[in-house]
Amino acid sequence: MDRRTFLIAGLATGFAPRAFAQDDEVVRMRDLYNKDLSFSDYAKSMEGRRISVQGFMAPPLKADSNFFVLTKRPMAVCPFCETEAEWPNDILAVYTKRTLRTVPFNVRIVTSGELALGTYTDPELGFVSRVRLVDSTVARG
Repeated sequence: MDRRTFLIAGLATGFAPRAFAQDDEVVRMRDLYNKDLSFSDYAKSMEGRRISVQGFMAPPLKADSNFFVLTKRPMAVCPFCETEAEWPNDILAVYTKRTLRTVPFNVRIVTSGELALGTYTDPELGFVSRVRLVDSTVARG
């Protein structure tokens, strides 16, 4: 493939409708919610399917864990929520396949996992979430 073909293919992909998006498309956190903080039609349609979301790893609640909070912006402290009513629309709870090394709070990452919706209280940490990625993998992004 020459450079011209590569560039044209790249441009064509950028104009493809969302319905034809690749599995590795990175979803914005705001695409998961409506303005009233209810789940969007997109989120409901993707529940139980793998999605990728870009953000930042908040400092973990517990060392050597398979859980962290993905935030839209770098945060030096964990945005721990006490109830689902206080759940902000710019964070996700992430459960990884394996124990994960922490990433500095200001390094952008992409996490891919199965989207889970609805209130869930982590039995070990007591963390309450409304939306999660489970069975996730993490890469610098």
